[in-house]
Amino acid sequence: MGHHSYEDSVKLVTKTILLLGAITLFEVIFALYGKGYIIEGQELPLVVVGGVMIALSLVKAYYVVYEFMHMKYEVPGLVKSVLLPTLLLVWAIVAFFWEGMDWKKRRSLIQDKNTGRYEAQAPQGHLMFDSETKEL
Repeated sequence: MGHHSYEDSVKLVTKTILLLGAITLFEVIFALYGKGYIIEGQELPLVVVGGVMIALSLVKAYYVVYEFMHMKYEVPGLVKSVLLPTLLLVWAIVAFFWEGMDWKKRRSLIQDKNTGRYEAQAPQGHLMFDSETKEL
């Protein structure tokens, strides 16, 4: 913002703050509507509400980073060096949730085996080694 006059900077900041406020107000109203608090019995699917909330949050994050943190005015190399680790962080969060869900499934399987509610069966078409007779 160094090349803008004071009045231009104030207008730009005011515009950005009003835009962020409008997006936040819309998020709150949409979330309340999606959960059925505004109109009784009128609810939206959780995937729709969550998707819209994530998209609007990303728009707000974009404006904060590019306007208030002045990333819009930096050289492209610096912008990429800041945004690439952020994308890797998002990938890591998704990977950890994916791995956690798999771990949860396997843990319940182990608990079922330990309580005797699950009996292991040999997969079809595979040879199994019998440890007692030492044969296939």
